[in-house]
Amino acid sequence: MTNIDQFVSAFKAADKPQFSPETVKLDSVAVVTDLASPDADRFHDDVRRFLGASSAPQIRIILGERFRDVDELLREIDKTPTDLICTHRNLHTQAPEHPYSLGAYVDVLTQVSTIPVLLLPNPHTTHDSDFAANNRDAVMAITGQLTGDHHLVSFAAKMTAPTGRLYLTHIEDEMTYERYVETISRIPAIDTDVARTEILQALLKLPHDYIRSCRNVLHDTYASLSIEEIVTMGHHLADYKRLITEHNIDLLVLNTKDEDQLAMHGLAYPLVIELRSTPLLLL
Repeated sequence: MTNIDQFVSAFKAADKPQFSPETVKLDSVAVVTDLASPDADRFHDDVRRFLGASSAPQIRIILGERFRDVDELLREIDKTPTDLICTHRNLHTQAPEHPYSLGAYVDVLTQVSTIPVLLLPNPHTTHDSDFAANNRDAVMAITGQLTGDHHLVSFAAKMTAPTGRLYLTHIEDEMTYERYVETISRIPAIDTDVARTEILQALLKLPHDYIRSCRNVLHDTYASLSIEEIVTMGHHLADYKRLITEHNIDLLVLNTKDEDQLAMHGLAYPLVIELRSTPLLLL
């Protein structure tokens, strides 16, 4: 390696991404359900309790009788400026027949609308309004690339109870890492053992430094919030599910939009499908 290469590498290593917080508004919330009264009123109250202090004063309910298709629902939502949509799985769908789907309405809301969606357990198939009793004491933000995702971190912090725990989680894909190392092992000019160690350190250092900057900045606004770091290697889906269980997560915050496709992106879809009893904030 030349002196110039060493200088460039040292310069890049010192260039640490810093968290830049976004202002998150929750002044107007729309609760969408296909339940009939009094169950609809109960669901509305459960949502209000779950949101607690994070909720804005204006929470309106949109009943299933007011829309017959997705376009009508979007028009109903757009009648009033809305910062958050709260709904449940399998809206206007016979959920027992489709336990591993979200339903067409939720699919479209998460991909077409720019408004975040708080997705709650299906009230038709669970007696679990336990989510309402969970005060967002443990919130986890997850993504395949946490570094620089100011939007995700800002929303997750806003949705965590003032004295709660916010887990900022980055799990580096172990299979991808091993493929890189295997490729490097075929290049005689590169020491494979050194590369294996240093690549791993570099991969994990970026999110570690970013989370540290998140902690420093967020404590100015959320002084009592405990910000926990989880940076490790693993196989995304299995490891995230394990971490969610281990830390008794009340709310999972994740990105669902993909600039390159209409479908829900990458890791998000299998998590959203499988975590049916966990409230999810889909950005």
